[in-house]
Amino acid sequence: MSAKEYLYGRKRKPTKASDGTLTALYLRVSTADQKPDLQYGGLRAYAARAGLRVVQDYCDVGVSGRREGRPQLNALMTAARNREIDCVLVWKFDRFARSTRHLLAALEEFNHLGIRFVSVQDQIDTDSPMGRAMFTIIGAMAELESSLISERVTAGMRAAETRGKHLGRPAIPKRVIGEIEALATSTDLSIREIQKKIAGRASRGIVGEITKRARADQPMPL
Repeated sequence: MSAKEYLYGRKRKPTKASDGTLTALYLRVSTADQKPDLQYGGLRAYAARAGLRVVQDYCDVGVSGRREGRPQLNALMTAARNREIDCVLVWKFDRFARSTRHLLAALEEFNHLGIRFVSVQDQIDTDSPMGRAMFTIIGAMAELESSLISERVTAGMRAAETRGKHLGRPAIPKRVIGEIEALATSTDLSIREIQKKIAGRASRGIVGEITKRARADQPMPL
């Protein structure tokens, strides 16, 4: 492989049934009591029909789909980045990805690496025109989802402001500010010590801001 291919991704060639494409299986079950046999059987049968050569399987057991720490999935991604495989075969999208955003990021990386991705139950193969179209649709949906969330957050903040609701950190009571200023101007206590003196009623960052301002405003001794 050339340096240009490594940096910018390989062009994927259409896979023929007889080429023995180096394939990794990924499986996941949510609890230790569940068995991945159904996924194993279905994936290996598909690989045999499609002429894919299974060289490794990765199975996370007792791991929720929303958890980021999935050792076997991490190992699969490492193998992909090391160019050890040409195809990733999964039973369903929800066995592989934590979210639409995670699925899209993984598909984009596989596309960059020139790795084929097949989801058997979802009937998606990124080597096929339909699979490539679905990749585009997923990307558009993820972008729309992000935009809608952003719009809802902005609308919620505006509605709260209209009702007179304070947004952000709660205001520091004037009495606490006065105590910090008094300690800052009458002692040489550090910011951490001043925060202790006020029993942590303000964060260290706020204490630091008030202390610096109070000491900067102090008149210089004659």
